[in-house]
Amino acid sequence: MSGQAQPPDGAAVVAGDSAALEDIVVLGRIGAASGVRGEVHVHPFADDPDQWSALSHWWLGSEGDPPARWQQRKLIRCAVRSGRLTAHFDGIADRTQAEALRGVLVGAPRSALPAPAKDEYYWADLLGLQVRNTRNQPLGHIVGLIDTPANAVLQVADGAGGERLLPFVAAVVLEVDLAAREVRVDWEADW
Repeated sequence: MSGQAQPPDGAAVVAGDSAALEDIVVLGRIGAASGVRGEVHVHPFADDPDQWSALSHWWLGSEGDPPARWQQRKLIRCAVRSGRLTAHFDGIADRTQAEALRGVLVGAPRSALPAPAKDEYYWADLLGLQVRNTRNQPLGHIVGLIDTPANAVLQVADGAGGERLLPFVAAVVLEVDLAAREVRVDWEADW
């Protein structure tokens, strides 16, 4: 699965999504139903969903929902089949119920997740960070991330209706400073 990029010195994006949630870290999005017994395919927002697929419960919600609106669901099983992540939740017994979940986000409270390793970031932690280039010019702030087969891409809004797409790779992303809420990039303002 794709989604992990290697910005500054091998840093990696662990998981997350564009939903700006305080207590819930978005881990993926439910796709199509799988079979007739209530299983669903899940598009993970990380290379290695094994850590969070081992959780006993996932929370289901919609983008923009406050954490209190997310619903906890017991995870009956989660496995990688034919290169795809498939999950089955308690209370989802047939294909019709599974199809109704298409597009729903899956997540977990930050406290239930392992702390990211050095130079790893949950996508949710990157949202809102200011982006500055090597000339100290402000380029905007991160409003989302896009997972592509090659690497993650930062969506940077400039505040005037414009948006830049910056590859989240070491050649472009030079430093992520969560404490300062800033990302330093090798990217010109007029690109």
